[in-house]
Amino acid sequence: MFSSTAVVLALATALTACGGSDDGKKSAADAAKGASAAASPNGSAAPSGAASSQPSASPSASDSKVLMPTGPATQLTKAHDTAAGPIMMTTLAGPKSGVTAKVWIWLPPEYNDPKYADYGFPVLTLYAGGQSNGYNTWTDDQLPIQVEDEQLVKQGKAAPFIMVMPVQNLVSNEHQTLDCSDIPGQPKMETWMTQDVPDFVRANFRTLKSRDGWGLMGASTGAFCSAKLAMQHPDQYKAAVPIDGYFDPDSSFWKGHEAERLANSPDVLVSQSKADVRMLATAGGATPDEVRLVKNWVAKAAPPLKIDYYEQPGGKHLTSHFKKMIPDTLQWLTKNMAGPSAP
Repeated sequence: MFSSTAVVLALATALTACGGSDDGKKSAADAAKGASAAASPNGSAAPSGAASSQPSASPSASDSKVLMPTGPATQLTKAHDTAAGPIMMTTLAGPKSGVTAKVWIWLPPEYNDPKYADYGFPVLTLYAGGQSNGYNTWTDDQLPIQVEDEQLVKQGKAAPFIMVMPVQNLVSNEHQTLDCSDIPGQPKMETWMTQDVPDFVRANFRTLKSRDGWGLMGASTGAFCSAKLAMQHPDQYKAAVPIDGYFDPDSSFWKGHEAERLANSPDVLVSQSKADVRMLATAGGATPDEVRLVKNWVAKAAPPLKIDYYEQPGGKHLTSHFKKMIPDTLQWLTKNMAGPSAP
């Protein structure tokens, strides 16, 4: 379907063979379904495997692929139930950025299965379309990616991802978007998204040390963010999926800061960043202007950056059409990221 065909993943009884190296060709694992994180009577829950837990015996920390939670553990409240387990949330005060905003998180059922108590899991950060001020469309029934992922895991077609869903802006005025950037004189949203949010994830959950276990995906405005941040931080992220995106920063806050705006432009970065990152860029086939925009952007990619292109037949710039691409994007990410790993 894609120019880089989604791989059907081999089943295995252990997850040690799971995940991709830099060429993205190792298969991801089958994982048993387990209990999801349970809320306490007061509606909050400390994540399973958080810093207060004692890890099982494993190889020396320096040799392990797994990063155990570094702590301190964060108390999470349940935001939404899904057929694949609850989505939890917190309001994260970022010590590095100074930004305070909401973050949602979903743990795949496999995460809390005792069989995988010592396993680290890949992390997929999801960015919403629109302003995303106090909400994220990946957390509700509009884009049920968590249920889709668990169904694909059962079929041996995708890895179980920890999914992190932060907000992107602090106000609802679309002319005052923060463009997932540290715009001079404005809240440091890029620092919050690429340092404070990942630090929160590492503090609370079993993750993978390598950037191969970290990916980004977003639609529309979220596509802009996923493309930009992956190219700016290739030491942190292995893969990104910008769905039906645009690539030119357009916040009114850039006025008087053209050099900084261009430094945060995916349209510039795509040919200059030299980021060793894999991307899948999509466009809706029923929107000719979007097709031209995305195809022209993909054509600018300079090695080692590699971008696959997919055009959704009859696709429009609608959340309902983004939803249809979830299974294929998850399989593409599974092929191009590391899967759950033992210590």
